Amino acid sequence: MKTFMITGPCSNTGKTSLTLAIARAFKNRGLDISPFKTGPDFIDPKYLEVATGKTAGNLDIHMMGRDGLKEAMAMNLGEYAIVEGAMGYFDGIYNTFENSSFHISEELDIPAILVYVPKGEMFSVIPKLKGMIEFSNHRIKGIIFNKTSERIYNMLKEKVEEYLDIEVLGYVPQNENLEIEERYLGLMEIQENQNLDKRLDNISCLIEETVNIDRLISIAKDIELEPFKYPQKRDIKIGIAYDEAFNFYYRENLKLLEHIVEVIYFSPLKDDSLPDVNMLYIGGGYPELYKDRLSSNINMIESIREFSQSRGYIYAEGGGLMYLVEEIEETPMCGLIKGKAYMTDRLQRFGYVNIELKEDCILGKNGDIIRGQEFHRSIVDTEEKEIFNITKPMSNRKWGCGYKKNNGVMAYPHINFLGNKEMLTHILDILEDR
Repeated sequence: MKTFMITGPCSNTGKTSLTLAIARAFKNRGLDISPFKTGPDFIDPKYLEVATGKTAGNLDIHMMGRDGLKEAMAMNLGEYAIVEGAMGYFDGIYNTFENSSFHISEELDIPAILVYVPKGEMFSVIPKLKGMIEFSNHRIKGIIFNKTSERIYNMLKEKVEEYLDIEVLGYVPQNENLEIEERYLGLMEIQENQNLDKRLDNISCLIEETVNIDRLISIAKDIELEPFKYPQKRDIKIGIAYDEAFNFYYRENLKLLEHIVEVIYFSPLKDDSLPDVNMLYIGGGYPELYKDRLSSNINMIESIREFSQSRGYIYAEGGGLMYLVEEIEETPMCGLIKGKAYMTDRLQRFGYVNIELKEDCILGKNGDIIRGQEFHRSIVDTEEKEIFNITKPMSNRKWGCGYKKNNGVMAYPHINFLGNKEMLTHILDILEDR
C-alpha cells in the first residue's frame, strides 16, 4: 500500500483540513485511498472517512504496540494510504518523540509531507526547516506552505529549494472557508458540520490548483502488508451502543468484534429496549449534550438496569461511564454506579495511561496491565470502590478509576483492543464459557 503522512511542526497548522482536501482529491481522481490518524483521536478519523469513503484507522504505538501498527493498516488495505499526523511531527509522550508521528513514520518507513505556516518570518523559515528535515533523517520529503499568499509562497519556495535539498509542493491561501469548526474535544462532531461533502469538494478543487498532487502520488512509498487474519469466530452476541451520544470507538475494536462475534448495534437515545446479547459495550461520546433525551428514554434505562441486575456483562468507557452513573448534571441516568457526573471548564485527564487491575473482572485478572488513554473534561463524583490503579507513562502521576458493578466494568480510559489482545481474549472466554 503506497503511503505518505501529512504532518506539521506543531498543532494548528491546518494539517487536518489539508489532509482532508488531499484525501478527497485522491478519491476524486478515482484512486482507492485508505485513511489513518496517528494518536488516540476519535473525531478526525470520522472526517477522513467522509473524505475518502472508507473506514479510517488509528496508528498508535502506546495503544496498539509496534506490531499493531502494521496490523491496523492491514485491516484497512487500499491502493494508497494517507496518514494524518497528530500535534507536531516530533511531539511524543511527555517531552520525548516516543510515539510521535515521526516515531510512527520511522517504524513504518513512511515519507512525510510537512505543512508549514509562515508567521512574521521569511528567510528564518530556512534554518527551521533544515533542523526538522535533518532530525527526521530526511524522512520529510516535501513542504506545503499553508495560510499564505501566492507572492509570499513563490518567494519562500525559491529560497527553500535553493538552500535545502527538498521540494516545495505547493501552498494553500488564507481562507476561513477552508477551516473546520472546533469544539472542546478537537474537531466538532461530524453531524454538526453542514454540507461537509460540498466543502471537501471545494477545498480539493482549490488544492488541485495550488498543490502538486501528482508529485504527492509519486512520493508515496509502498508498504508491504498481508491481509489481517482475524481470530476464529465465536458464538457470542455483543450489543454496541452507537448513536449521536455514543460513537467514540476505535475502528480496530469494531472490526475485531464484527469478525469474531455477532455484533448488534443499538441506540440508547432511540431504542426502547436492549437486543438479546451476552454483553453490552457502551463507548464514549458526548452524553452531556443529549442528557435530556437519554434520561427521557425510561424504557432503555430500565432495560439496562435489568440487564445488569441479571448479571449481564457490561463494559463502558468514557461517556459510557457517565451514562451509567445516577446523574449527569442533575439529570437522571441509569444509576448502576452511585454518583454524579458533571462538566468542568478544563481538561481533567489528558493523555496515555497504563492500567493495573486491582481485582479480577471481565477485563482480566488481578495485576494485569492494560494500555489506554484518557481525555475528558467531566468528573464523576462517587464513593464506589476503584478497581484500576492508573499511571501515566514517563511520569510519577497516578490515580484510581474503574468501577465494578455485578458483571460490569465502567471507567474513563479508552482501550484499543488491537494492543490489548489478552484482554479481548479474556472477555470472549468469559462470555463463551457462560
